[in-house]
Amino acid sequence: MGKMFIGYVVKKDGDEFKGSVERLPLSHLPQGDVLIRVSYSSLNYKDALSAKGNPGVTRKFPHIPGIDAAGVVEESSVPDFSPGDEVVVTGYDLGMNTDGGFAGYVRVPAAWVVPLPKGLTLRESMILGTAGFTAALSVHHLIRGGVTPDRGPVLVTGATGGVGSIAVSILAKLGYSVTASSGKRDQYDLLRSLGAKDVIPRETLDTDSPKAFLKPEWAGAVDTVGGKTLEYILKSTMYMGSVSSCGLVGGSSFCTTVFPFIIRGISLYGVDSVECPMDLRLEIWNRLSGEWKPSTLDLLASEIGLDDLSSAIEDILKGKIKGRTLVVPRSNAV
Repeated sequence: MGKMFIGYVVKKDGDEFKGSVERLPLSHLPQGDVLIRVSYSSLNYKDALSAKGNPGVTRKFPHIPGIDAAGVVEESSVPDFSPGDEVVVTGYDLGMNTDGGFAGYVRVPAAWVVPLPKGLTLRESMILGTAGFTAALSVHHLIRGGVTPDRGPVLVTGATGGVGSIAVSILAKLGYSVTASSGKRDQYDLLRSLGAKDVIPRETLDTDSPKAFLKPEWAGAVDTVGGKTLEYILKSTMYMGSVSSCGLVGGSSFCTTVFPFIIRGISLYGVDSVECPMDLRLEIWNRLSGEWKPSTLDLLASEIGLDDLSSAIEDILKGKIKGRTLVVPRSNAV
């Protein structure tokens, strides 16, 4: 039968989708240039959507979710990677319609693979993962938009989530005055320990004001929420400020006018980490392993095995997860 591995396999059962840990042959994996023995993955909101059969994420089942993977190359058919290389894969189609990181192995195209940046361990790379990469890409856009620490406070919404918590850490390390917004009042001390200068309730930003403008408060913002929260942010961003939009837990649609853009001259940047070009991808990973590397990574991380995934998926869908959840496939021995 050949080499076997374990994976968290989601199957469709009528109208329901159920996940379980299974023992599988390597032939189960798709074709690809590089076979990677997975050391760590991480749990993201998109993984939960995949596990629940969201057709905008995953359309074919059985399927192994996990949009992140970090590990060691076992086999390679291309000269760019050799057995023993430590590598990271995030984005592209991993964990969507290509079997992902909630398994002992992944097999992927070489064009998806990033060498583990110096300054990061495999474990640290997955504490960051897609969430950390998205947070860093959001900060990149703010800097590109001219938001410097001396311009004023920067807002981060959904600040206890994976993207938000890492954005708070990066911005604080770079010298920004960070205001963190969260609905989890019992986590305010954690946000301050990550570097937030101020913490505000999320309800503060969820208003239905008919005004085209509100009091200018933020030089920039990283918004992971969307919906009415993004409406409020656009109305309350300072002159020539910038907003990075990277999430939709509060809604995928919002209503605005052109006035913040043509009178205050603000910029709204969309953040996509999935198809990010490789040159920018490498630049962001190098920053995350260097001057942008959060000094608080261990504060953000908890670890689970594949057997714990079903309950963790329910928790992340209910907004009960804080920080980053590492998935350690090899803790479930074959």
